[in-house]
Amino acid sequence: TQYAKDRGQRFQPAHLKGLAPAGRLDIDSTGLLVLTQDGRIARQLIGDDSDVEKEYLVRVEGRLDERGLALLNHGLELDGRKLRPARVAWANDDQLRFELKEGRKRQIRRMCELVGLRVVGLKRVRIGRVRLGDLPLGQWRYLREDEGF
Repeated sequence: TQYAKDRGQRFQPAHLKGLAPAGRLDIDSTGLLVLTQDGRIARQLIGDDSDVEKEYLVRVEGRLDERGLALLNHGLELDGRKLRPARVAWANDDQLRFELKEGRKRQIRRMCELVGLRVVGLKRVRIGRVRLGDLPLGQWRYLREDEGF
């Protein structure tokens, strides 16, 4: 039986009714996915005018110079449309940290291709104030009160 630690809420099968993902991860990605029954929350997270930041750890192969890093942060177009500014920095020798406020189809993979990088691993680790933390693959938990949208 699952419980929401902060609220003492006991899981009930009725909680699954109308539950849908707010956003998506492509087949080659892992990480955090928010499920909700509230369409307003889904729009807030994934709508075209969303200001909720999503954070990803992206393992890459290839060389990236300062110009390429600058382009990833604020100089690329996809499908003829300029991308919103992103925050991209090296997390370690082969992994970039992306912080985005939009999520076009395969956006990070396509951005990396444009600067000569190949993505070999992509993991979403944060949506707004909600962090993946050490939650095991395939597991879920209730959001805490301070993680609301």
